[in-house]
Amino acid sequence: MAASPIDAVERRPQAIAGDRSLAQRAEAVIGGTALIALVLCMLALGANAASGRSNYVPSGVHRFPGWLAGPLAPLGFTTSHAVLEGLVIAICVCYALVLGCLRSLSARQIWGGVIVGAVAAMLAPPLLSTDIFGYLGFARLGVLHGLSPYSFTANAAPHDAVFPYLGWHTVTTPYGPAFTLLSYALVPLGLAAGIWTLKLIAAATSLATVVLIGKIARRLGRSPRWAVAMYGLNPLVLVFAVGGAHNDTLFGVLLAAAALWMLSGRDRAAAVATVGAIAVKVSAGLMLPFAWLGARRRRAFLNEAVAAVVLTAAISFAIFGTHLSGIEHALVGEQSQLARHGVPEEISGLLRLGRPNAHGVRLPEGVRATFIVLFAMALVATLWRAWRGAWWLDCYAWATLALLACSAWLLPWYGMWALLPASVSGSRRLQAVTLAASAYLVAIKIL
Repeated sequence: MAASPIDAVERRPQAIAGDRSLAQRAEAVIGGTALIALVLCMLALGANAASGRSNYVPSGVHRFPGWLAGPLAPLGFTTSHAVLEGLVIAICVCYALVLGCLRSLSARQIWGGVIVGAVAAMLAPPLLSTDIFGYLGFARLGVLHGLSPYSFTANAAPHDAVFPYLGWHTVTTPYGPAFTLLSYALVPLGLAAGIWTLKLIAAATSLATVVLIGKIARRLGRSPRWAVAMYGLNPLVLVFAVGGAHNDTLFGVLLAAAALWMLSGRDRAAAVATVGAIAVKVSAGLMLPFAWLGARRRRAFLNEAVAAVVLTAAISFAIFGTHLSGIEHALVGEQSQLARHGVPEEISGLLRLGRPNAHGVRLPEGVRATFIVLFAMALVATLWRAWRGAWWLDCYAWATLALLACSAWLLPWYGMWALLPASVSGSRRLQAVTLAASAYLVAIKIL
């Protein structure tokens, strides 16, 4: 007997519901598989990078002892550049799939991926950077050789055990006194233990930052799962920041703490945390004016920040003396350098104004000056928006993206500076631009 129109109408919602259920199950499978694959690719990247010499562990190009390779070495089977590059690309693809299927993943699954991914990154040898040896190299100058790292370079102690693993031999430290003192404390551990302690610190502070980001998102009424996944599973964090044990994870956790305290009305504590982040790495200072504009009690924030700066400066000069002024020279020297594929370089090449290369061609001063002016304009515009009531953390994120776009010295892990505020933002446009910037920063390093 033919079905009545009423039967057809009744079955239609059931069919739609069935289609939705099928789509949700497919999404859950894709998201869960991508999350597992991301973690496994991170583990495989660390294991293969540990299995022998490669440009993925640049500090081990000349010497690659077992203590540098780390515990994952027995699991590796190749150091092929194509394989290692493919694993990083696979991590990026899996990350995009996880974000796309996030609705189908539970908080437990996401946190499991973040934690296991961070542990895998921690167990890998220092990836794609020699900075970790630079940290200890500067510290060993001060502790073992009695030479201030703010005035002397690694060349002053060429027979030190760290020297063969360094990427930079002719620069003084550009890092803040708080981080320098922390690295001093690691010198008695020895070279190997010092390196792996820094890796542990990077993983721990990265995970602490993710915890704080989740709390910030919850306070703002936004999805903690999205914020945790966007930051904690991002390749800039896993492959570069934790994998390379960069000190950006240290000032990142301080800035996240400052943001959370700002939301709780604890402006004084937020001011101290922000100044503490600057004492780790001066680039954290970009957040200070935005945090001041976002404070409920601006005078209290400013007074506490000034007091923290004075106290930090007094302690630093008591320990390092006038050598500390050398940090300015280091920072200026760093900005005079040129990283491959920075935006100013690419624009200069496209406009046929000169593309810097290994033969001594420098970025035209007109191009450099133009981008400095562009950043200054972006900074004024974002500060103005914050002054007029726009959310200060969004304004800080846009200013940071402008800084990354205008800086001639651009490295992948710098993207974390914008990733942190963007992960808790309510602006989809800001998050989309930040994710696009993340993809670009990964590409310029591995391709």
